[in-house]
Amino acid sequence: MLDGNIKRGRLEAGCDEVGRGCLAGPVVAAAVILPDDVELPHLNDSKKLTEKKRDELREQIMERATAWAIGSCSHTEIDEMNILRASFEAMHRAIAQLEVEPEYLLIDGNKFVPYGEIPHECVVKGDGKYLSIAAASILAKTERDRIMREAHEQWPHYRWDKNVGYPTVEHRNGIREHGPSPIHRMSFQLLPRQLSLDL
Repeated sequence: MLDGNIKRGRLEAGCDEVGRGCLAGPVVAAAVILPDDVELPHLNDSKKLTEKKRDELREQIMERATAWAIGSCSHTEIDEMNILRASFEAMHRAIAQLEVEPEYLLIDGNKFVPYGEIPHECVVKGDGKYLSIAAASILAKTERDRIMREAHEQWPHYRWDKNVGYPTVEHRNGIREHGPSPIHRMSFQLLPRQLSLDL
């Protein structure tokens, strides 16, 4: 059972990002403010849920949240600013789009660049501890998966319909055979060093 807000009655936004370890596509973040009495009994860390359950919860979160928003940084921005900074920037963009300004931020992970004057708390593995962070992880995950599956239609060699950009054997075989796509992160090591000479 995940915890709700740390302080009852306070507008707390849970924030999480998805796609930091991928070789292609954007990093996507979400920010979610849930009411104290929200009922989402199956809500959990997105990595522990089936795709079907994530999709169901996505709709429930959007309906029942006090406010929610999604932000992202493109593969180009990731190459320009590095993945860590891009992850923080994606979270900032999500927070900025919330229709209700939060009074407190719950950030998944151990680092964050402060957003304006809003106080924040970093929570390691927070998507398995707090409802609002788990909700943010689900919105970010489902949105990013949708983006990468659409990209698969244009560049099917990399099997993004299955791996959504993560460095699987199939994905790397696609890079070896066809070279990188226009949305690969060129600042990342796309192939293991012993294979990179074959390009």
